[in-house]
Amino acid sequence: MRIHRHFTAAVITLAIFGGIQCSYSAEDDLAPIKAEIAKRHDEAVKRLQDWIGQVSIAAENRGYPKGAEYMAKLARDAGFQQATVINTDGKPGVFAKLDAGAPKTIGLYFMYDVKQFDPAEWTSSPTEARIVDKQKPPLGKVIIGRGAVNQKGPEAAFLAALHAIRGAGKTLPVNLVMVAEGEEEIGSPHIPQLVRRPDVLDALKKCVGVFMPSATQDLDGIVTVNLGSKGVIELELISDGEKWGRGPAKDIHSSL
Repeated sequence: MRIHRHFTAAVITLAIFGGIQCSYSAEDDLAPIKAEIAKRHDEAVKRLQDWIGQVSIAAENRGYPKGAEYMAKLARDAGFQQATVINTDGKPGVFAKLDAGAPKTIGLYFMYDVKQFDPAEWTSSPTEARIVDKQKPPLGKVIIGRGAVNQKGPEAAFLAALHAIRGAGKTLPVNLVMVAEGEEEIGSPHIPQLVRRPDVLDALKKCVGVFMPSATQDLDGIVTVNLGSKGVIELELISDGEKWGRGPAKDIHSSL
């Protein structure tokens, strides 16, 4: 997981959502933030490594409620004035708000849980977050660990951008509303209990969009910022020719 470019991408994303009249519209305005990114690089990497070491796996009931408490602390450290752990019938989530006094508000979707893993299948411990020099493909120094890409790495880069913006004495061009869940890897069975809470729903209704940090840097170094995505729906579709009145009235082979 190469994260320096992701810090810059996160700053650019905030600027895009803030609109062309925001304080980051000129390259000169980004210069002090980029300087903070470079200055805070080591602490940002350490923050990600520590987070990778805090494992939450819903399928194994591992790392709860500590994972949610850790997520809330990360949000508060990054400047969110409010970060609350919310219990559900499953694993707890986190609801956080950062009021920058801006006219626009952006929603953030975070997940703090990770997939299961077998340490024997890894070249280094998946919870150690070791920095290695990867030559094939030639990536240079990278972090190897469960969650380095999906999804703690991109999220840590976003939080690092918030630290850098604040460290540069700048104000965010947008307010932020974060919902973080701990069950994404098992299908998010209880996220409705998070987002339908009256206080959370009221905050989300004020958002002009929802952003999910993701790993979008290609091997050529180009960083892509996705400004929209399709949702996912699971359903069972039943087609009944008899009720339709123009199809078969009994079961037929699927190849017909």
